[in-house]
Amino acid sequence: MYYNIHTHKFSDNEEIVELVNQFPDEVDSNLPFFSVGIHPWYLDENQLGEQLELIEKYVHLSNCKAIGECGLDKRIETSIEIQKKVFIPQLLLAEKYKKPVVLHCVAAYQELIEIKKELNLTVPLIIHGFSKNKQVAQSLLNNGFYLSFGKYLLLNPDLGEVLKTVPLDRLFLETDTMEQTIFDVYNKAESILNKDVRFIITENYIRVFNP
Repeated sequence: MYYNIHTHKFSDNEEIVELVNQFPDEVDSNLPFFSVGIHPWYLDENQLGEQLELIEKYVHLSNCKAIGECGLDKRIETSIEIQKKVFIPQLLLAEKYKKPVVLHCVAAYQELIEIKKELNLTVPLIIHGFSKNKQVAQSLLNNGFYLSFGKYLLLNPDLGEVLKTVPLDRLFLETDTMEQTIFDVYNKAESILNKDVRFIITENYIRVFNP
């Protein structure tokens, strides 16, 4: 079995377990597995209460495996303070219901680490689509985060060197919005690590998403 922890489209392939990312007001609860969250690009403070209620409704479903994607993005116009107002309540819901979180983070890794410490979060936090250098990776790993690799692993040869430094029990793979398949990502990761990662990712998935 192949595990794709973050995608925006359901492939309906019996070989793949995939977490389909969904927005609170557009959830198809009939999908085998999904995550639900408010992305910083699409937040609306005026709808926050309503959307949080929807997230809380869906986290009770057994096929809702995570909250997210949600997070912080310093490259958009919305202030980081407003983003935090939307992000932090989602983290608190995740902690309340013991759900892992799929994280979107752009240029705000230090803020993310600080929030994790301030809230004393114990649930697994997964940085999706990781594409940064070894120093950023190490800082996140030292603070207990998981790293998920996808399209940038296929596009950026230097990222392979970062992948080699990630403890295998903190590793996930994904497709996000890319055209290539999860099989392509697995193949790339296996060629870099020179090992079959399917058993490793399966163990990680079961531990994090099916505790």
